[in-house]
Amino acid sequence: MNASLRHAAPALSAALLFGASTPLAKLLVGETAPLLLAGLLYLGSGVGLALLIGLRRAMASGRGDPAPIFALPRRDLPWLLGAIVAGGMLGPALLMAGLARTSAASASLLLNIEGVLTALIAWLVFRENADRRIVAGMAAIVAGGALLAWQPGAVALAPGALLVIAACLCWGVDNNLTRKVSANDAMLVACLKGLIAGACNTALALTGGAVLPPLASIVATLAVGFAGYGLSLALFVVALRTLGTARTGAYFSVAPLFGVLVAFALWPQAPDAVFWIAAALMGFGVWLHLRERHAHAHTHEPLLHTHPHTHDAHHHHLHDFAWDGSEPHVHPHDHTALTHRHPHYPDLHHRHPH
Repeated sequence: MNASLRHAAPALSAALLFGASTPLAKLLVGETAPLLLAGLLYLGSGVGLALLIGLRRAMASGRGDPAPIFALPRRDLPWLLGAIVAGGMLGPALLMAGLARTSAASASLLLNIEGVLTALIAWLVFRENADRRIVAGMAAIVAGGALLAWQPGAVALAPGALLVIAACLCWGVDNNLTRKVSANDAMLVACLKGLIAGACNTALALTGGAVLPPLASIVATLAVGFAGYGLSLALFVVALRTLGTARTGAYFSVAPLFGVLVAFALWPQAPDAVFWIAAALMGFGVWLHLRERHAHAHTHEPLLHTHPHTHDAHHHHLHDFAWDGSEPHVHPHDHTALTHRHPHYPDLHHRHPH
């Protein structure tokens, strides 16, 4: 696997899991109120990841390994809470309010705006670098997603459509704030987002009069949420760590394509010409991103942080603990000032101005 595809793999895997969850969740919509369904999906992600974290810790203890680092630095908590409020609470609530006032086709088309808003916030607010190839790739992917969801006359800027756009803005903010905490344990970040957002949305739905579905439907919803929201979000956080926000958002925007493929498998039918054109546009956009080669002389400022790493060109440090040589490993480490030139993405170590 070449380096570009290896870096893109977590984002594309996240898109695959999330895209597959959409048609699966559609099977559950009939008997569960929309806001309650959103809450249970998030709860499923949080509970499932909490069990995985517990299993991981038990396995590490059984091997006699050092206990994994679970705590988030205090300086990262405001970013995480902001992401949870924007993307886990406000986003779904605005979407459900919008769905009540507009058609599903219109909402599906408008949801493609999330990728655009994510990239614009990353480029304009957080000054993430982008060249013409990246912008063109983003445009091709979003155009493919819009074509996939397009129905003539479906979109008008009615109040419902504006609410859906507001939900997309919340998720764009969420994606950029989550990038600020992406150095931390991805599974823990996704778990906390799922537990807090899921509990809040579920409580709001039940308070508003929603009724819990049968137990079998609850279990199925939690399982879909674990895979499509929990594992997907953990992979999304890993991608944010290595690719930056705009590129991760672009790859994640191919999720509708995966969703349609899963829908074809569940409800067999022959893809039409529009599907193939949309798939070609998205494939072309991904290819443009994979072909990116960004290299220039740049300077790393001194930095202290914690994240999984190997001892590569950016990690020449000593250890103040007994280390058995296994990699990747996690511990707080210092980066000294360094100036060099090599191909790179706007990852944890390359958030410099241009």
